Amino acid sequence: MSNDEPLPVEFDELLASEFDYIAQTAAQATEDRARVSSFYLIAVGSLIAAMFGTQFIGMRSLPTTINLMFSGLFLLLTLLGTSTIMQLARLRAAWYESMLAMNQLKDYMIRENKPLAKAFRWQSSTLPPKYRTSSVSYYQAMEVALISGLMLGASLFFLLHAFFTIGVSHWILFILIGILTIYFQLSIYKRILK
Repeated sequence: MSNDEPLPVEFDELLASEFDYIAQTAAQATEDRARVSSFYLIAVGSLIAAMFGTQFIGMRSLPTTINLMFSGLFLLLTLLGTSTIMQLARLRAAWYESMLAMNQLKDYMIRENKPLAKAFRWQSSTLPPKYRTSSVSYYQAMEVALISGLMLGASLFFLLHAFFTIGVSHWILFILIGILTIYFQLSIYKRILK
């Protein structure tokens, strides 16, 4: 088809429908990222609120079963954090795929109608990388990883507190495990997006 001949109306409608669908999938991936990270924050906040709302907080020493229960709950939240990191990465990848599809469609429209090139700011050549540490998605993943590191540290605290007196060396261990958890989860995020 030459540049002088207009495209059939049905073809224009098809392109517009496809462009609209792609835009909706990109928006949905962005909304889902916010929902996924909010769900994790609410789960963590609910557990913390439940702990402060119980009569166990004022006690000097918690029974072993309560310590083990809290340890298990915090471990579960750490695993949920890892799952959330993976979901955030997949949603970032889904958004990126939508952007690739949208740019492929725009590239085609520009090839068919050269003046359209001036209308589009974002093109395939200007698309940001899938893995980008300055993206909102990365910041959400970092937030989840930080909280997950704290959750695993808390899990170990309650586990060891059930059987031992906690000392300085234990606190160093909790902090180290928390930092390693953050690093591990962010490396999962990066690996999924690379």
